[in-house]
Amino acid sequence: MSAVAVNMVEDRLCVAVIAGAHGVRGDVRIKSFTADPKGLAAYGPLTDKTGTREFRIKVHGLARGLLRAHIKGVDDRNAAEALAGVELYIERGLLPEPGEDEFYHSDLIGLRAVLEDGSEYGLVRALHDFGAGDVIEIVLAVGGTVILPFTKAVVPSVDLEAGIVVIAPPEEVEAKAPKEGEL
Repeated sequence: MSAVAVNMVEDRLCVAVIAGAHGVRGDVRIKSFTADPKGLAAYGPLTDKTGTREFRIKVHGLARGLLRAHIKGVDDRNAAEALAGVELYIERGLLPEPGEDEFYHSDLIGLRAVLEDGSEYGLVRALHDFGAGDVIEIVLAVGGTVILPFTKAVVPSVDLEAGIVVIAPPEEVEAKAPKEGEL
């Protein structure tokens, strides 16, 4: 089971974020959320969140897990540094349909989370990948949140049409309301 990290704004998806400058000639470092980071430029021009600015990128390679790329019209370090934090979007229709047991993160956010017996567990808040694999963050029905591995063992099924994910939390995870003063 895998999820492709993208965030949706209407019919556009966030596929990357500019992490900062690389060198003095205007190159940038980009964190790609696509399955094949080096293929980011193949989607064509990317836009900012508002859709008003267009970015044409040429990927040079990888540097410490981030893409090293050049953006047309960005020719010095100051211009590259000014783009740090800019999220890059594409039209959702440009992405391939997810394969079997694959999902776009944006499709899962907001789904009801239920236990295997059908009882209410909570709502999917987010999916994250901090480097050790995808995790799913759920706002618990009893209050508080829990972060679980996004694996077939913990999330045995996803039904997008029904709007639910089935959760089989590990034994050591207990859904309970937070105590006074806990987050």
